[in-house]
Amino acid sequence: MKTILLAMVMSGLWIASVSGDEKTPAKPVVYATHAEQIPAQEFPWGTLRWVCNEKIAPGAQQTIGLATILPGHGNPLHFHPNCEEVLYVISGCGTHSSEGQTIDRKPGTTLCIPVGVKHKLTNTGSEPLKTLVSFSSGDRKTVFLETNPPK
Repeated sequence: MKTILLAMVMSGLWIASVSGDEKTPAKPVVYATHAEQIPAQEFPWGTLRWVCNEKIAPGAQQTIGLATILPGHGNPLHFHPNCEEVLYVISGCGTHSSEGQTIDRKPGTTLCIPVGVKHKLTNTGSEPLKTLVSFSSGDRKTVFLETNPPK
């Protein structure tokens, strides 16, 4: 196996990178999961089931999950310091609150929440609110601003 080391001096700092054998580059791995095979995290307000992240698929650059919020409940106010979040409502209805703005959500609604925006989702209907959530990092970080946050 051939290893190439490139070094450069820039303002007195050495920067180096190593690459693998150019004739046999590393092959990407496709990871497959099924939601029913992944345990859900349970909370008083509902569940989260992560179907893709860097723990499940090493090297993943996104986090994808299924969130269910029970009628009359909501997730704690929070924000994500390292990624944006996209939420898509599969079924049910609710209200999404962020930075003083409130948006009613029903099936087919999609929201894109920028990095660092404080937000929460509340189920205002009589059936579970089911959403698909996607984050622009395989290692999604969350900062909770209310008590009893999900772990």
